[in-house]
Amino acid sequence: MRKALKTGMICIFLFLAGCSTAPPRNINDGCAIFKEKSGWYKAMLRSQKKYGTPIHVQLAIIHQESSFKHNAKTERTHIFWVIPWGRKSTAYGYAQVKDGTWDWYKQKTGNRGADRDNFADATDFIGWYTDVSQKTLGISKWDAENQYLAYHEGHGGFKRKNYRKKPWLMKVAKKVQRNSLKYAAQLKKCESSLDRGFWLWPF
Repeated sequence: MRKALKTGMICIFLFLAGCSTAPPRNINDGCAIFKEKSGWYKAMLRSQKKYGTPIHVQLAIIHQESSFKHNAKTERTHIFWVIPWGRKSTAYGYAQVKDGTWDWYKQKTGNRGADRDNFADATDFIGWYTDVSQKTLGISKWDAENQYLAYHEGHGGFKRKNYRKKPWLMKVAKKVQRNSLKYAAQLKKCESSLDRGFWLWPF
């Protein structure tokens, strides 16, 4: 009996753990995302209140960077186009943050225990980084396109306008902008329910 109970508890734990890290079933609908992942709305709302970066901009950046995969990594390089080698960069997690940038964030915010595969930490990072971009580069936190360019190229790279040499990146940034506007329109339809906690479960 005890063995069966223990096995059942382990199965429940693994199920819940899987639910907490698996990407939402519909990553293109903001309301569907938060209906499935109620804790994510709380995390993004905290980041918005703390830094002023709109939830729809946060969503668009994470959509582009990791498609909401908690353990997303960059592609591997290959030797002779066949043998797998190292990764293209150290970028990791929901927000695809490099090692050095993550260390900078932890140092500046004091959030020493932050993990890139933790959704709340990732959204706090995005809020913090876009806030720095606004203060140092004058980019509005509602301007998903230019915020993404600064996010991808770094603040120095944005100042040097490195993105102008990367037409593909400029197209991606425009896609991020379109997605942010789409998420914003969707969230208007369910915002009141989210704020009332209609979809927010106690756990």
